[in-house]
Amino acid sequence: MYFNNQKTIIDLEDSEYLNWKLCLKNKLKILESSNIEINANNIGLSCTEISEIITIADQYNCKIISFCSTSLKTIVSSQSLGIKSQFTIENSSKNTFKVNDKNSPFSKTHFHQGTVRSGEYLESSGDLLILGDVNPGAKVSAAGNIIIWGRLLGIAHAGSEGNSKATISALQLRPVQLRIAKKVARGPKEKPQLCIAEQARIDSEEIIISPLETT
Repeated sequence: MYFNNQKTIIDLEDSEYLNWKLCLKNKLKILESSNIEINANNIGLSCTEISEIITIADQYNCKIISFCSTSLKTIVSSQSLGIKSQFTIENSSKNTFKVNDKNSPFSKTHFHQGTVRSGEYLESSGDLLILGDVNPGAKVSAAGNIIIWGRLLGIAHAGSEGNSKATISALQLRPVQLRIAKKVARGPKEKPQLCIAEQARIDSEEIIISPLETT
């Protein structure tokens, strides 16, 4: 099947329709053999729902190539399924900024796009958001939270200035070492569950790892 090189953006939040499924189907009807980017906005989509979107698009001879959303749940789900995604942030004035936008006003959050390789070190005086993997031998540190839209296989230190409320989140959390404030722990050895991002935090004076709440 031939798909043209141009992409068409479908916005799932449309007041003309009762729900996103009806919106998607109606907008796909006028397209043929198109590459589609889904703008989910604030809609939180699970892995099952994203798989359903792909199936619906196939029925209209269209191909889903990427997702764009302000919802962490949608980004986690799409990344877990290996689909390209773009995390955006919406501020109080309703302006939406891509995480790699140099004009973003979120100066306290350091954004890094790409793999952090062995021997490399990233540090942030606020939160740290990484779009990519942190390889073994790499180290990342932040005074605030660390969010990794990829695999954490190296060393991560959140709350580096003593913030015990800081957290470390990743699509796959299998680090050599975790540190939150002054607490230190090693990553779990068992394989991660499919489509479930994880978060490390301090609870009862210990670092625990649990599924990331994205609702």
